[in-house]
Amino acid sequence: MAAKTVMPFTVPYSLHTLDNGLRVVLSQDHSVPVVAVVVLYDVGARNEPRGRTGFAHLFEHMMFQGSANVKKGEFYTYVEDNGGVLNGMTSNDFTIYFEVMPSNQLELTLWLEADRMRSLQVNQENLDNQREVVKEEKRLRVDNQPFSYARGILLYELAYDNFANAHSVIGSMEDLDAATLEDVQRFFRTYYAPNNAVLAIAGDFESEQALQWVRKHFGNIPPQEPPQPVDVSEPERAEQKRFTYTDKLANLPAIAMAWKVPPRHSPERYALALLDRILFAGESARLYQYLVKRQKSALAVSGGLEDRRGPGLFTVFVVFKPDRDFRQIEMSIINQIERIIDSGVKERELERAKNQLRAERFRGVWGGLYGLQTPLGRAMELAYHTLFDGDPALINTELQHYMDVTAEEVQLVAKRFLKMDNYTVLYIEPGATGVDQ
Repeated sequence: MAAKTVMPFTVPYSLHTLDNGLRVVLSQDHSVPVVAVVVLYDVGARNEPRGRTGFAHLFEHMMFQGSANVKKGEFYTYVEDNGGVLNGMTSNDFTIYFEVMPSNQLELTLWLEADRMRSLQVNQENLDNQREVVKEEKRLRVDNQPFSYARGILLYELAYDNFANAHSVIGSMEDLDAATLEDVQRFFRTYYAPNNAVLAIAGDFESEQALQWVRKHFGNIPPQEPPQPVDVSEPERAEQKRFTYTDKLANLPAIAMAWKVPPRHSPERYALALLDRILFAGESARLYQYLVKRQKSALAVSGGLEDRRGPGLFTVFVVFKPDRDFRQIEMSIINQIERIIDSGVKERELERAKNQLRAERFRGVWGGLYGLQTPLGRAMELAYHTLFDGDPALINTELQHYMDVTAEEVQLVAKRFLKMDNYTVLYIEPGATGVDQ
């Protein structure tokens, strides 16, 4: 068994709650003159009812269309003209907005976020133009990309049984067209309220001054009735589900597979996260070595563990050579998983996985923007732990749980959750026909 690794890195923080229910997390760090502001709303695709999919993502776009004191498009101008960057993202579980600014622009940033939380311009003109923007985004990123629909939407619709988990963040064209102004205004009132959000600030500022500005700009925004909780429970899968889909944009065959796994912060999730890296992380990972290097049957291998608040999926996606058949590739994947179930993983594999996970946590992914080495990474992590877990202190304790995982625990979760008789598999046949594609 590997020795425990002591992790001395600590993120300081303080947690406050305003009278209107807004939770505020502050984390000072004067090492660089930069400050990150994150507003995390407790609303995502899981909150959308049938017939209204895509609302959470549509609203992410609406939030840049102007408010009482900020005209349409001026949010970007205020941030970028003062040296900052910004973005927003929507997932199944949340919608998040952030700005990274020079530290002397903190109050401006708080004013901008508070103004749109209080007084977003939800009108027919903004709804119509942003609906078309979202539909174009869907055409660009999903409808006209090979494998995008099958892997990113269809697999989840097939693998999940609960609609709250199964439908996509981007939604459907029909549901977006059906959205009325009243629907959208109700959505804003319900979910974009201070008592349904977390504000996190990390970087170069003084906590007392920052809290004073937060109270000044956010303190008089009225709370709303709390949204109804969403049932995201999933029945256990008792048998395999098998499907075939022809992708008219794909030139090569592919296979996608999924197993249901427990929610975020279940004890088994730490071992599953390391199993993810043992199977998929880089060219030294098991599936890449076996399918691409040794068997020479696959061209691309990816997959891993979904990080959801409710039940998630453990997925595999393999693009393979056209002279191989689906059953052969599926059994090759199963063979590698069964080897772990039967014989476990090697200590050096587990250490490599831990090293990768630890490095990602500090360095971040996607260019390093979101790692704990940055104010933005710390603000986001504090916001997630506050909203999802009710405990921002987890930012300082989570990593040790991963470092304490044993090879026996990895074998156990593979045996318990990656069962051979209960997964969903999707065969994706190539349907491209040359120049027409």
